[in-house]
Amino acid sequence: MSSLNMFMDGRKHSRLPRLSVGIAFMLVLSLLLSPMAVYAEMQEPATVEAPAEALEEVQEAAAVPSLTDDSANAFLDQFFSHPEIEAMLQGAAVSIVKDGEVLALRGFGWSDVEQNVPVDPESTVFRIASVSKVFTAVAIMQLVEQGKIDLNEDIQTYLGGIQVENPFDAPVTVAHLLTHTTGFEIRDPHPSDIHTNLDEYVSIEDYVRANMPPVVREPGSSYMYDNFASLLQGYIVEQVSGEPFETYMDKHMFEPLGMHDSGFMLEGKLLDNLAVGYNSAGQPLDVYTLRPTVMPHGGMLTTAADMSKFMIAFLNGGEGENGRILSEASIQEMTKYRALIHDLMPSTAYGFEASRQLPGAGASDQIVTKAGDLSGFSSYLWFMPEENTGVFVTYNNNAPLRDQLFAAFIYQFFPQYAAPAALEAFEPLSDEQLKQFEGLYIDLRQQSLVTLVRAEEGQLILSSVFAGDIPFAQAGELLFADQNGMFIAFQRDDQGEIAYLDEPYLNPLGWARKADQPEGFRDVSEDHPYAEYIYGLQSLGLYPNDADEAFEPERLVTRAEYIQNLMMVSGLKEGSSNPSVFEDVYGHEAAPYIQFAYEMGIVSGNEHGLFEPDRPITRQEAATVIYRSYLSLFPEGQFDEVKLAGETSPWAEDAVKMMAGLGYFGPEVDVEEDGSVNFYSKQPMTRQEEAAHHYLLLTKPIF
Repeated sequence: MSSLNMFMDGRKHSRLPRLSVGIAFMLVLSLLLSPMAVYAEMQEPATVEAPAEALEEVQEAAAVPSLTDDSANAFLDQFFSHPEIEAMLQGAAVSIVKDGEVLALRGFGWSDVEQNVPVDPESTVFRIASVSKVFTAVAIMQLVEQGKIDLNEDIQTYLGGIQVENPFDAPVTVAHLLTHTTGFEIRDPHPSDIHTNLDEYVSIEDYVRANMPPVVREPGSSYMYDNFASLLQGYIVEQVSGEPFETYMDKHMFEPLGMHDSGFMLEGKLLDNLAVGYNSAGQPLDVYTLRPTVMPHGGMLTTAADMSKFMIAFLNGGEGENGRILSEASIQEMTKYRALIHDLMPSTAYGFEASRQLPGAGASDQIVTKAGDLSGFSSYLWFMPEENTGVFVTYNNNAPLRDQLFAAFIYQFFPQYAAPAALEAFEPLSDEQLKQFEGLYIDLRQQSLVTLVRAEEGQLILSSVFAGDIPFAQAGELLFADQNGMFIAFQRDDQGEIAYLDEPYLNPLGWARKADQPEGFRDVSEDHPYAEYIYGLQSLGLYPNDADEAFEPERLVTRAEYIQNLMMVSGLKEGSSNPSVFEDVYGHEAAPYIQFAYEMGIVSGNEHGLFEPDRPITRQEAATVIYRSYLSLFPEGQFDEVKLAGETSPWAEDAVKMMAGLGYFGPEVDVEEDGSVNFYSKQPMTRQEEAAHHYLLLTKPIF
């Protein structure tokens, strides 16, 4: 399962070290342990800086060339022949269309490296993952045109009796599904949803009934990339049309467009012609399938040639080679940005999202994009309606090739779209006024992604595990920019209080919610030496926010409790569904979490194969759990110079040195005059020490 370490749409910021996809998701233990480690997709790609220096010759020209057959193909030849691109390529297919014509339809590299099968853009089939969402949105808009769906109607009207748990007065509408503003609790696919049993069939309806999320934020109030919302779109298409989703798409989408090598069922020629997917090490992956079997949110299979037909029709006001799929008015509706925290930071249109590779270009509808990732496959589609231009790239690994291609293409042919938009005049905020933004912010999509905002000397400092400390200067009323021109923005709630932050350094797939004010515990005073950590985790929702409760700061933490709490900190609400390998955890409350940690390779048993779940965990054992998940993150020997005082078992020395070097400890640790650190490795861990440990894992920069 670990080789299938992405699901749909993985974005990563270019400030991060360029690691393999798997390693990138192990930057912190929280990402290793969460479903995001197995399912990064249904996230979006974003390298938000210009292409690497190695590609500058692709972008630079004395004059901006016109996009023609010759220039498009010359651009692709130069791009794909560059050593940096060749090094990250197994196989790729690209199509470029403009003014109703295919300017370039090219294949590069291999569909099957081992068998020397080249990519054929006409026939090689790729999984396009979340680019599927564009087609599902088109299907919704078709039914809107027919008067069968009202975008502003409560979705329960179309769910065939499936109930939505919604405590708010505002309903979840179809438009909310299209713009990822449902307010749903995150409901990404479970790791077990990806498997190799091609004979299994799980219907969309059965999957929806088993996994329907509750609404936890007011619908329409915030953006969070929402796979389940797109799945529900497909279910609504089935309910309203009376046809299975895959049949509907064949009849009403692919046939009118002449897309005869496209579909949502992995069978027949789509299976026979499917490119081999490759992991980050360049190893081929077994052919896999997913649950539900037909995935409106990420299961489409197609070729670059078929995508050319779709792009031409979309840019031609919806007219395909065998008929019309949408009206021109509906096409225009789909390309308008509707979810945005600021005009310079758009999030989504109907079926599309904004490019984050060109920060500050504004929220004009000049470019709409859609990206997708499944394990071993990545794709990117973008339209420039004003230029009547569309580009599609797909390839059989998860390298950042698409980000390089997008930025190189824009800088080569349409550099005007990369120019920063003009900023409006604003009233500068005083140091005191800047304090309203201070606090912890929790990513809506992944609670283990936490940003600390503080005001210092007329600026805001954003601090996070991934990006470290980054200063931002005010650039608008609720808009701030760093020295690279990267923007962040805030949104107020109905009471005028700061409620949300949109910042792409951690996760461009959703906004972050400002953490609650902690109420504290009756046995933890505000001046308690561990108050910062305990109150911080309470504000993040990891402890009950009830001042009448006791925290028991000096109570010892068991091995089972530590692993379960670590999983909760990581945002993992469910553990493994597999039976435990440890006999002594059968029936234990923490058994699913211990088994998941075992499958991830971060815990092991004793010499008798037992876990000892109810024995207090030692500090060096806890350190070793974290160390095992950080092995690929730091160069070998990075912490060799850290000096330890006190007693540490030889098997734990490297782990304790890493924890000491990173500063992952609270006031219980002593630093001697010679700089050596007494971690008190063999002592059992208390709740207050665990709180310090976990809080720092979420907030302390590691680079």
